[in-house]
Amino acid sequence: MTMNTRQAFDKDLKDLADSLIQMGNAATTAVDQAMKALLTKDHVLAQEVIQADDQMDEMERAIEQKCLRLLLRQQPVAGDLRKISTAIKMITDIERIGDAAADIAEISLQLKAPVFSDMLDDLTQMADIAKSMAQDAILAYVNEDLELAQKTKERDDLVDDLFLKIRECLGEKIRTNTELMHTAMDYLMIIKYLERVGDHAENICEWVEFYKTGVHKSERIL
Repeated sequence: MTMNTRQAFDKDLKDLADSLIQMGNAATTAVDQAMKALLTKDHVLAQEVIQADDQMDEMERAIEQKCLRLLLRQQPVAGDLRKISTAIKMITDIERIGDAAADIAEISLQLKAPVFSDMLDDLTQMADIAKSMAQDAILAYVNEDLELAQKTKERDDLVDDLFLKIRECLGEKIRTNTELMHTAMDYLMIIKYLERVGDHAENICEWVEFYKTGVHKSERIL
């Protein structure tokens, strides 16, 4: 590439990173708002989260088109190619984080019973960790930070531990009072969606590692 072409390409890559940050912020905000709607029984906010999921889909398509244009027009090689292909993979996980938020919001519209008080702190902590993982995973990509990607992946164990703890609490409630079964099952779905947020954040970190090293986790275990 000539200097002018390289400068234009670098600007396009920065625009791509900015778009990913914007989409990531929208996804993590959706998780935050979905949990707020759940905890405060704010049905208006829950509906807003559900409706915003369409905008997330539009962001995914726009970024995908941006990536394809870069691939076709610039014909990048090596690190640049991996950076763009990583972005294409990342937007799928970011979009699914938005889907998980919308699913939580939909459940909150149907729930009639309040959050079980004895699992409220764990539920909130689980949501906060999963959300922060998603934020840091995208930051690791933008800053090309392998150390942050690795530390973010490690926090998924905390999400999994809280999932198991809350699931056991819900199971105990069902065993002692079968009338709580439907409510408990709703909360079981909520923590499953939060667990998926953590999983998608971990996926993003693995693609960041691929971008920086050229090797993906799936290739390391073959």
